[in-house]
Amino acid sequence: MSCFGRGLRRTGPARGNSRNELVTPSTASLSRVNGWACPPHSFQLVGWTIYSYMAVVGFGIYIPLLPSPWSHMAYSLTGIAFIVHLVTHVAAVSIDPAEAGVRAKKSYSNPLPVFDKKKQPHVIHNLHCYLCKINVDPKVKHCSVCNKCIEDFDHHCKWLNNCVGRQNYWYFFVTVLSATLGVLVLLMVILFIFIQHYMDPASLRTAQQFDSVLSNGTWLVFLPLAPMETSSVSLLVVAFLTVMLTTGSLLLLVHLLGFHIYLLLNKMSTYDYIITRRREQASRQDIAMGFPQSSDSNGNAGQNHPHMEPSIDCDALLSDRVSCKNQETGTISSRLSGSFCTELDNFTKSSEKENGFYYGTELPTQIIPGEYTHPDYTR
Repeated sequence: MSCFGRGLRRTGPARGNSRNELVTPSTASLSRVNGWACPPHSFQLVGWTIYSYMAVVGFGIYIPLLPSPWSHMAYSLTGIAFIVHLVTHVAAVSIDPAEAGVRAKKSYSNPLPVFDKKKQPHVIHNLHCYLCKINVDPKVKHCSVCNKCIEDFDHHCKWLNNCVGRQNYWYFFVTVLSATLGVLVLLMVILFIFIQHYMDPASLRTAQQFDSVLSNGTWLVFLPLAPMETSSVSLLVVAFLTVMLTTGSLLLLVHLLGFHIYLLLNKMSTYDYIITRRREQASRQDIAMGFPQSSDSNGNAGQNHPHMEPSIDCDALLSDRVSCKNQETGTISSRLSGSFCTELDNFTKSSEKENGFYYGTELPTQIIPGEYTHPDYTR
């Protein structure tokens, strides 16, 4: 199988000579089955590398140095966290999050048609996807990276190289939770050993293999199965580097975990959160520009007539510049033309850097805060 022979599969429309002219490419896009589909994302490779490094350093170097019974506790807590993370991570990557109608077709080997905006205003329009050729629910979005409709779309995670939706969201959540707990315990273990090395090094040399070591500056790693001698300096240097790595990882994981706990408490998806934030930003821009704010039936100000949003026809996905056309008349046109189009212009610039779009019944998504992408707005 040639993993690197294929180019990135996108659903973005190809451009002709004019800004809105679309041409049919020679080869249509294929859909990704799951996160194991080639090519792997660089974040995915980095994530597995960090996981392997922490497992080797934790279980091979530092946890064996802990005195009993702390070593048994550290083995148990860290081992459970790392095993749960491995299982749920593999599950989140392996599961196909596509909408049920897409999975039923089992046609991932067949190319999808190219989206032509001359025929339809959106990939998903009136709850029908014109690329997957299926009727969908309101929460279904078409991801151009995976090139298929995702059931209850949350975001596209670069660390998993897969979309996160109804089928694998809880696996994704447990993956983040277990990673946070595992990294936290490992960080506490290494900090304890780092401090004890200076205050009471004898408490770290309780293993029987240290009886044959004459010099106090010589330490043993990979106990008890394959003891290897190393210097005190090497032990501290690796500890310092690992503390820096685990601290950075922990900050990102806590941010991401807290963000998704917030979403769960508010019964929102990452996509919903981004759309809400954009509307709030557009409302603030309207106020700053002096446009009047309307009120709903409950007297809440700052509403931007969400029912009017489908009438906006924006060419942000088709051109380097954003042009917005409102089919309605009156003050709505002037009010939207400023802040709304500015927001789309900002999104277009960031999207073109990634060369990917997400098509749905609402505005496209951005990178997710917390995914590094994280903050993976993981798109």
